[in-house]
Amino acid sequence: MSHDLAGVRAQFPALKAGWAHFDGPGGSQTPQPVIDAVADALAGPLANRGHVTAGERRAEALVGDARRAMADLLGADASGIVLGRSATQLTYDFARTLARTWEPGDEVVVTRLDHDANIRPWVQAAAAAGAVVRWADFDPATGELAPDAIGALLTDRTRLVAVTAASNLIGTRPDVPAIAALAHARGALVHVDGVHATAHAPIDVAALGADLFVCSPYKFLGPHLGVAAGRPELLRTLHPDKLLPSSDEVPERFELGTLPYELLAGTRAAVDFLAGMDPEATGTRRARLLTSLGSLETHEGALRRRIESALAALPGVTVHSRAAERTPTLLLTLDGRSTVDACAHLAERSIAAPSGSFYAVEASRRLGLGDTGGLRIGLAPYTGDEDADRLLEALSAFLEA
Repeated sequence: MSHDLAGVRAQFPALKAGWAHFDGPGGSQTPQPVIDAVADALAGPLANRGHVTAGERRAEALVGDARRAMADLLGADASGIVLGRSATQLTYDFARTLARTWEPGDEVVVTRLDHDANIRPWVQAAAAAGAVVRWADFDPATGELAPDAIGALLTDRTRLVAVTAASNLIGTRPDVPAIAALAHARGALVHVDGVHATAHAPIDVAALGADLFVCSPYKFLGPHLGVAAGRPELLRTLHPDKLLPSSDEVPERFELGTLPYELLAGTRAAVDFLAGMDPEATGTRRARLLTSLGSLETHEGALRRRIESALAALPGVTVHSRAAERTPTLLLTLDGRSTVDACAHLAERSIAAPSGSFYAVEASRRLGLGDTGGLRIGLAPYTGDEDADRLLEALSAFLEA
């Protein structure tokens, strides 16, 4: 098993501009097969989904192909794949729908490790239903979110636990299966934000214990849209607002209006691209995804450790990404220096590493960084040693200036 870095990089037109991209957690670059799939979808006949005209049949096929591809990527049931504008939009939609089943005094658990898209929709839905919000804290010294930190908050009135599969700010990967087991023992549902995690490791929503799982293809080489994987039996019990003539079937009842067929074509192409990143991967698409993403995890882990080791030798650098299990995402602060200035310094050298809290405001505050956050270094399938060398050299020059 091996990650084909050279072969992967050759497929990204954006890399020809010469930038070293460490901004993947905010959105990855796009490989040529995904670009081609989007263009090809728009070039052929399209219509509202149906089974009569060529355009109708083609639209139906594009939707089905995208559902099956995402099901393979997430280890999910294709009949539970919901397509939407963004992970944030889908989370809001599910929060509003689920809140209709809550009563005053019911409880919802959120964590301070999460992106705000897996916090505010639940906080606001709870307020509308008269439910109580309970907050789980992570340890700022280690970056760890212990299952017991959530378990201690659970009661028989807990209706839902919202937790991230990986922090987009510091990379922490909580023990979601253990958290889900505690929640399910109390009869609560588990909503998992997989937006950051899905880009870096194999995902199995059933093994995670997720009743609902959201992600965003543009984080893993695809187009800008959102995807939710829900248990079909759960989805059948939920009744969102919808237009009278629109389908009441699952998952269509959760999808508002006409879907973006060209983006769904790109999503299927992105999943296929991920499945082929390891030339030795064989078998079904799901099997090839597990192999390729496993190889990617090994590659990114080794590169992350190399960068961390070099950062430890630089004076005044504090790395806030410390959890034992985490993605290749590092949050830095620099003693006496602005990370905004560091970001600008790197950009002048065609190195993209942004500064901020990246919508993880609760996590940034918990770390003592306020809403400012820090400099985020994120790896992607196209990141290699030469990129790391450029980053470390430029960052060292900034600190010495």
